[in-house]
Amino acid sequence: MKLTLNNGITMPALGLGVFQSAPERTTAAVEAALAAGYRHIDTAAAYGNEREVGEGIRNSGLDRSDVFIETKVWVSDYGYDQTLHAWDKATAKLDVDYVDLLILHQPAPDRFDKTVGAYRALETLLADGKVRAIGVSNFMPHHLEQLLASTDVVPAVNQVELHPYFTQPDVQAADAEHGILTQAWSPIGGITFYPGWGEDRRSVMEDPTITGIGQTHGKSPAQVMIRWHLQQGRSAIPKSTNPARIAENFDVFDFELGADELAALDALDTGVRNGPDPDEAREERFAMVIPEA
Repeated sequence: MKLTLNNGITMPALGLGVFQSAPERTTAAVEAALAAGYRHIDTAAAYGNEREVGEGIRNSGLDRSDVFIETKVWVSDYGYDQTLHAWDKATAKLDVDYVDLLILHQPAPDRFDKTVGAYRALETLLADGKVRAIGVSNFMPHHLEQLLASTDVVPAVNQVELHPYFTQPDVQAADAEHGILTQAWSPIGGITFYPGWGEDRRSVMEDPTITGIGQTHGKSPAQVMIRWHLQQGRSAIPKSTNPARIAENFDVFDFELGADELAALDALDTGVRNGPDPDEAREERFAMVIPEA
């Protein structure tokens, strides 16, 4: 299943996420995903595993053009020249000569001038054919408005926290208004390590509405949630290093949720974010240096 981005590029709707995947486990996870049928891998400079993603893709035996590679520029590399160099670092680690989708990892509103400079660098990389599409991550509607007012190319993708307990309808509406594809990180509500956020959260995997829908279709709660994203036109990038779970998360194309089931899932929204607030400055985290190699 592919989605067409606003510049005409097609992207597999379902991808493997490697956030929090230890480098030593990432290569095998990517190999398992590609063997299961995935053709879209999402990584980031800040994850510290771009090199291992590249190894997994090479080990798969697939042609480079068969795999859609998405990665992200970290805040410490924002600014026009710095972001051009961030592309150099990312492609060297991935061992590729182009990236399919390059996005800014955070809006970083405390230094938004650098964010705009970084995005202008993405526009240059796009014009030069070094990336096939560009976008953003964790941008709220007001961040998008600020960015659009200062740049020329509308982002192709906005990757945000989105799962049945946190559906961000305002972000989805703003994305749709501008022709931006909404992509869900933590698409099955599986955030496991964000100190200070969501300690009291309940497991979406045990939600009776979701488990009940799953029982109706003979599918797991995770499969139900992934199907929910896909039927509503979103991209989803569930993360796992478990080969069985990786395969299970991809086995979502043989059933369909009814309109009432989709509405029931939408109704689970609590409005409570599990990850960090994109409007909050995190100076220590933002200062993390992305190594050259």
